[in-house]
Amino acid sequence: MEDVLDVYELPYDPQHPVVCMDEKPYQLLGESREPLPMRKGSDQKIDSEYVREGTCSIFVFTEPLGGVRHVNVRKQRTSVDWAEEIQYLVDIGYPNVEKITLVLDNLNTHTLASLYRAFPPEEARRIARRLEIHFTPLHGSWLNIAEIELNVMTRQCLHRRIDDFEKLRSELAAWERERNTRSSKIRWHFTNNQAREKMASLYPKIEKSNI
Repeated sequence: MEDVLDVYELPYDPQHPVVCMDEKPYQLLGESREPLPMRKGSDQKIDSEYVREGTCSIFVFTEPLGGVRHVNVRKQRTSVDWAEEIQYLVDIGYPNVEKITLVLDNLNTHTLASLYRAFPPEEARRIARRLEIHFTPLHGSWLNIAEIELNVMTRQCLHRRIDDFEKLRSELAAWERERNTRSSKIRWHFTNNQAREKMASLYPKIEKSNI
């Protein structure tokens, strides 16, 4: 926890951006009956029944202090999917920076080994050398600022049923462009000093010596 909070206290440095990454499973849902259109003084009416159209995974990267984020949708969330997203982050998202400080949850696919499953060794190592990785602790995903971005995305873009993979990708791309145009930033305020005070029960008790 303290390692991640140290990262969040770093001053903004465009050559060493702090980027947070997270994933969200998403279920594509269609309408079992045609919705009734909106009328003056009345919202659109949809039936409580729906049609399952499959599942997918949403990947989100957000630079809290830079006001930039990137969202993509994939059919699944394998180690190769993660590795290809990281390659995009390094080569397309931040091609000219010295190093990317990456904060992410400690999932089984979120390892440098995934790069070697997806790419030849020299390419995997090239990507890995551009990264400085910091993992949130187990049961500590609330420390990942990308979760805040996912919550905003859910409220602003995913609050209705979307039944098609390509439509979902298009809707999220439009949301990303609008939010990036506004340069929406996320400012984290919880510090290590506050953690030591408010979460004192989680720290080991040190017995003072009488000597």
